[in-house]
Amino acid sequence: MGVAVKDPTHILLAEDDDDDFFIFSLAIKELSVRVMLTRAENGDILMKLLDESPHPDLLFLDLLMPCKDGRTCIKEIRANAKYDTLPIIVYSSMRDMHNIQFCYREGGNLYVFKPSSIPELKDILERILSVDWKNLMYYPPLSGFVISA
Repeated sequence: MGVAVKDPTHILLAEDDDDDFFIFSLAIKELSVRVMLTRAENGDILMKLLDESPHPDLLFLDLLMPCKDGRTCIKEIRANAKYDTLPIIVYSSMRDMHNIQFCYREGGNLYVFKPSSIPELKDILERILSVDWKNLMYYPPLSGFVISA
C-alpha cells in the first residue's frame, strides 16, 4: 500500500513586476508544501488564463498592472459565478484604506502587503496556505482582512 501524494496547490500570481514575481517564486520554493506557480503578467492575460483552464486553487492579485488593473479584475471575477470558489488574495504594495476597503467590498478574501524580505513572504504564504481553501471559502471581518509581516 503506497502513501498518497497530495496534489500541489496551484497558485496563479497576477503580477507584472519581474522582481516581485522572482521574490514570490523564491519564497514558494522555501515552503514545505508543494506548489505549482503560474504567472499572469497583466490583467488581460489573467482573465484569459482563468477562462481557458481549470481555475487555480488560489489567486494572488496585484492591483497595479497594465492592460487591465487588479481592481477591474476582481470585479469581473466576482461577477462570474464560475469563480465563486476561487479565493482572491490581493497582493499589493498599496496600503491605503481606500484600496483595502474596495477589495474587501468587491469580494477579496485577504489583502497582503508585499513584504520586504523572502522570509517574511514565506511566513505570510504559510499562514495563507494553512487555510483549507478547497473546503472553506474564508471571508474574514475587515479587521482580519489585511495580512502583513
